[in-house]
Amino acid sequence: MYQIVEMKDTDNLKLTLLNIGGAVHNGGWNWTGISSPFIRLFYVREGHAKIKFVDYTQELCRDCLYLIPSFSLHSYECDTYFSHIYIHVYDKQSILEDLDFPLEIKADPIDLLLVNRLLEINKGRELKQFDPKAYDNSPTLLKNIAEDVHQPEYKVLESKGILLQLISRFLKYATPKSEVSDERIVKVLNYIRKNLNKRMKISQLSDICNLTEDHFIRLFKKEMQCTPVRYVNQKKIEKAQLMLIVENIPIKDIAYDLSFENISYFNRLFKHITQHTPTQYCELLKETNVSSFFTS
Repeated sequence: MYQIVEMKDTDNLKLTLLNIGGAVHNGGWNWTGISSPFIRLFYVREGHAKIKFVDYTQELCRDCLYLIPSFSLHSYECDTYFSHIYIHVYDKQSILEDLDFPLEIKADPIDLLLVNRLLEINKGRELKQFDPKAYDNSPTLLKNIAEDVHQPEYKVLESKGILLQLISRFLKYATPKSEVSDERIVKVLNYIRKNLNKRMKISQLSDICNLTEDHFIRLFKKEMQCTPVRYVNQKKIEKAQLMLIVENIPIKDIAYDLSFENISYFNRLFKHITQHTPTQYCELLKETNVSSFFTS
């Protein structure tokens, strides 16, 4: 098995706290079709609930930590008492996206101390509504993350230190995404991740593998369960989603930066993958200015 991301890249992790708070539900924690541009961490205090993904369901257990990577499609299900602490984290460099993390780890006593400390020094950063539609890619989300600009530097530094410690618990058990076993495909994935700003032809990608185009496509589908074109488009649109949130530049410039020469095609592809148009994202950005947060 081969690592898709060199572990030295984690030296460049840029983790920023967006939200943290405690929540108690008596049923009612039932939301579907969630896919956010940020990492979610949960510490379960008491009760029972489930996180449902496309191909499996995870029971949430007391005194465990859970990590949901950005852009992971999932749903919540709860019909009884459930108490947890939620933490939303923005990964500016997206270094973690090429690794699969365990969803669940048993929390150590120090993990609870870290979570409680993070909660204590970030009072007022809780969600005002628990419905993801109220804060995912919305003015509410943008106003929440803009608050980081106004936090004292000592709080920001301590918060980042705690987040790094919590993420490291999961990183210890991380494996290459999709458990790619063929070194040739690993090289292609590395190339794609580092060159999302370029046009990518099948012939270029197959040359990296020293394979014919047909052979390369078959091998890629076997390893990744999708075609090379679909994978590249997915990664480009995920990058575009983040750029629309974190960079104050026109849609057409983002499209060109990602080597989409046809803006109409970019718009159609964006909506097909995210169910939203780029314009809708931009309209949300106009309601608040968070550029200093992302460029600092």
